[in-house]
Amino acid sequence: MRLALAEREGKSGLTWGTMSELRPAITRRTAATGRQYRISRGGSAAVVVELAAGLRSFEVDGVQLTETYADDQIPPGAVGITLAPWANRVEDGRWTLEGTVQQLDITEPSKNNASHGLLRNTGYELLEHEGDRVVLEGTVFPQHGYPFLLRHRVEYRIDDDGGLRVRQALANDSERPAPFVLGAHPYLRLGDVETGELLLTVRAGHRLVTDARLIPRSAAPAAGEWDLSSPRRVSTLDLDAAYTGLAFEDGVARATLTAPDGRSVWLWQDNRCPYTHVFVTRRFPGREVAVALEPQTGPANAFNSGESLGWVPPGGEAAMEWGIGAAL
Repeated sequence: MRLALAEREGKSGLTWGTMSELRPAITRRTAATGRQYRISRGGSAAVVVELAAGLRSFEVDGVQLTETYADDQIPPGAVGITLAPWANRVEDGRWTLEGTVQQLDITEPSKNNASHGLLRNTGYELLEHEGDRVVLEGTVFPQHGYPFLLRHRVEYRIDDDGGLRVRQALANDSERPAPFVLGAHPYLRLGDVETGELLLTVRAGHRLVTDARLIPRSAAPAAGEWDLSSPRRVSTLDLDAAYTGLAFEDGVARATLTAPDGRSVWLWQDNRCPYTHVFVTRRFPGREVAVALEPQTGPANAFNSGESLGWVPPGGEAAMEWGIGAAL
């Protein structure tokens, strides 16, 4: 006790002042989403944030192609965040692993679901940052409801044609296979054009039929009011639905928004993402209507249905790619 007291009084030669001087300087975060990483190439520029490795903005030649938000806000409506180790929802936060029931935290209380994975409120570590490219990584630690150790690495880069390309990879550091669905939550727009005036096209054969809690119960043809294979005016839509049976060409499927003057912006996704979730909302701050076009490797509640559920082997990796392009 005397020795401890002596050290506290500085008699060991180290005072509290000198000890604090040895600590590394801490850079203060000033944005609600943490550090902001800008990448650019030619007339294209994007801002990626520390929180959830999210896309805060993407523009080409001064035309904003994604919905954005102020730096003192968390992402409204989950705009721009990446999703791992599952996208969308797990019913009641409950699923079964090798005969044992797993209980995840309920993060969507209104519907009693576990929503949008385990990294939505996680700050990602910066691995690389250069002019037109940034790489971030977040860790999923073993926890109740998900007893696995994984790393989610997200790379953003601007391509030669000025489009944005995103690669998400999930590495399994556990001793047994880990289940996953990867996804992302970008909202697209076309500059100052009212989103309600845009025409939406998603070429898909089927949609998932959900209950009141947005849990899929069956699939049905994407026909009638659900048919987006021909352009539909966004202002006429009220959608929170997943589409599958996508029309892939050269390994890529597109969901496109087209303005009355013929300009367009699109989400593309590779064939490891057989689902596009379309969310049309009238509750996005400052916008009459907004559209999220979400690439996903599997549907909601895949942990229970097994539909398109992926498994990463120990020491292995699973990945997906998606991006945003435009004709301006």
